[in-house]
Amino acid sequence: MSGLHAAGFPEQAVRARARAGTAEVFPAAGAYGAQLFGSSADGGGGDGRDGRDSLDAMRIVPPVFMPRRLERLIELGREPSYEDVDLGTTVGGFRSELPLYLSAFGSTRAGSGDLGVAAGRQAARLGIPMVIGENMVPVHGYRRGDDGIRSALLERVAAYAETVADGVGGVVVQQSTEDADSEVWNLLYSDPGTRALRDSGRLGFELKVGQGAKPGLGGMTVVGEPEADQLAGQFTVRNLLGDTAHRLRCATPGTFTEEIVRQQLRFMRNNFPLARTWVKFHPGRDIARAAGTAWAAGADAVTVDGAEGGTGWAPRVFLDQVGLPLVECLRRIGRPGGDLLATGRIWEGGRATRALALGATAVGLGRAALLAVDEDPRSGLIRLVEALALELRLLTSAVGQYHPADLTPSDLWSPDTPASTTAAAPPPTPAAARPGSAQ
Repeated sequence: MSGLHAAGFPEQAVRARARAGTAEVFPAAGAYGAQLFGSSADGGGGDGRDGRDSLDAMRIVPPVFMPRRLERLIELGREPSYEDVDLGTTVGGFRSELPLYLSAFGSTRAGSGDLGVAAGRQAARLGIPMVIGENMVPVHGYRRGDDGIRSALLERVAAYAETVADGVGGVVVQQSTEDADSEVWNLLYSDPGTRALRDSGRLGFELKVGQGAKPGLGGMTVVGEPEADQLAGQFTVRNLLGDTAHRLRCATPGTFTEEIVRQQLRFMRNNFPLARTWVKFHPGRDIARAAGTAWAAGADAVTVDGAEGGTGWAPRVFLDQVGLPLVECLRRIGRPGGDLLATGRIWEGGRATRALALGATAVGLGRAALLAVDEDPRSGLIRLVEALALELRLLTSAVGQYHPADLTPSDLWSPDTPASTTAAAPPPTPAAARPGSAQ
């Protein structure tokens, strides 16, 4: 060991890179499938409180005068309470019991098994939509189940479809570049096993342009040597993780321009007319332009994954230093031109309320959902959502509103916002005119 020291410099990190090389670019390979990754804003404490971000820094500020509460009092013939807050809404074309959805879980089987199956079953019981992430078919294959053995993708779809009540919820399946090569959407749309969802308007497809964990990159996963040999024909597989037992499997991010997004959405609407069309963007600097392009082209929903979001494996520098925070994404978009779905460390009602007040139609549960299902595969997610929904009702009622769609930026205060912008609230929107209100 050299006697050279570097005061005030990240000496140990440099020495680690000198020892391990490219392996230090990524989290420890052995933690893959057993640890969730994302923004360092988590602070390492595991409870979401240690690393506050710009969404946490905002405060929810009830007004003194509440004309909407008076309206509700007259409608009900009594003083309204938080229990009178209606959380039912539409999420990307699907009727939902809550302004929530289950964020995309891809091909990784975290924990002791496929937590996506248990999470989907609980999301169905809650009556909220579920998104299934990329690379399920390229990695696990596609079997219709005629032989009694479903593929991993269809296992998740079936777990949801067999549990969800009539008229609510929906399943949305992402497609990446590799998924497109495997014709995932064609397989699902023509599969007899998904016909009930499709014909009832509860099947959707999401064009994945990017995600919060890896803006500008494609999917990355850790695979063993036998699986690496199997997948080498479909993906780029490299030995960059510092040992012989693990390989890095990389998917391509795809190439997108405004015209390509418009053409893709036109293709989705024309070829799958019974399916809802969603688009997921990473937190890029031109997010407002991207979202506007998608809505103008007919997207039923635009998903924005803030830099805090994403459970995915990624280079440390991307997890820590790349992409806009969720708050900045919502601020740049402003008043949305359609359904806006937001994800990024959503785990409790305060963060959900702030995101909804900033323009989101609904918020997604990603890492929080996986942790809840890992804690209790039968009811953990349901209990988590029950707590979140109670907080959301309490907070919405506290600002004198009775539906999340009525929340506005004037319900929030931020240290960097001039007082004049929160001094007066706009007149309330009549319930019949609310965007996203359940019919």
